[in-house]
Amino acid sequence: MSPFDLAGLRAKIDSMNKQSEQSDFWDAPDKAQSLLKKKKTLESTVNEYDRLSSGFEDISEMVEIAEELEDEDEAMAVVESFDELRKDAETFRLKLLLDGKYDHNSAILSIHAGTGGVDAMDWAQMLMRMYTRWADKHGYAVKIVDLQDDAEAGIKSCTMIIDGENAYGYLRRENGVHRLVRISPFNAAGKRQTSFSSVEVMPEMDEDFNIEINPQDLRIDTYRSTGAGGQHVNTTDSAIRITHLPTNIVVTCQNERSQHQNREVAMRILASKLTELAEREHKENLAELKGDFSQITWGSQIRSYVFQPYTMVKDHRTGTEVGNVASVMDGDIDYFINELLKARIQS
Repeated sequence: MSPFDLAGLRAKIDSMNKQSEQSDFWDAPDKAQSLLKKKKTLESTVNEYDRLSSGFEDISEMVEIAEELEDEDEAMAVVESFDELRKDAETFRLKLLLDGKYDHNSAILSIHAGTGGVDAMDWAQMLMRMYTRWADKHGYAVKIVDLQDDAEAGIKSCTMIIDGENAYGYLRRENGVHRLVRISPFNAAGKRQTSFSSVEVMPEMDEDFNIEINPQDLRIDTYRSTGAGGQHVNTTDSAIRITHLPTNIVVTCQNERSQHQNREVAMRILASKLTELAEREHKENLAELKGDFSQITWGSQIRSYVFQPYTMVKDHRTGTEVGNVASVMDGDIDYFINELLKARIQS
């Protein structure tokens, strides 16, 4: 069923409503919650379509009134209303492109510092802030589940869950190597420095994810959670590191209060990674699954952020350029996200 099939969407919602009214609906709470979440997503799509449709009808009537009255102020008001509605319609159109199997899911986003020493670790922290600010502006909740600080500056790596509808669909194409060019604040000679960090994006699986994990395939290590500069933040071995031996996937979580909670979150992230891997069985190894980068270094970047000698952010896949670097680093990355979505239509 296409997202544009309005009648089909309404029929699907009616079917879900009937399912939710069954007496045994809550016998399987996880499946019930998953169905209600999907129903809410469909209802949001239908309601937005109805709002836009009604809005364009209202504008049509406003045009007729303005023409009859020959009122310039009324005509200007119509133009302003139409421009706003047109922007909303474009946003809605792009949202309809999020038709991948997991596009409506929350996102698990990981950042790893690459080539560039302390500058790369500072860059990784700047990217973490950029995505956190983007999430805040879109009303998404952000949960840091693992954070490896560097003693001098920045972070070695972090993993966060960006919780909310369509988070994965919007962010999935952020997957790749991000390049920074600037005058290094850590270089006494004031030389220009190029640094790299990688971003990995996976969908967070629903509670009813359908994948079996054999406990014998896991190596589970515990250690003490660490804070800034490697300082231990508690006196118990509450942090968890899970290694999936057949694939060598490693997942860590240290920011929950207890070992049990950290293990639960880590297992959810592992399930997400294994599910994504299973969805792409034609890929030969995990490095391919994580994107088109094998090394976090020169020549493999998907986007460059230039601070000096000029200011520009350029996405190398679409050729999209933005001159206001400060705005981008404050989370204004929708232009890049939307251009990548539009590229799907043109391809």
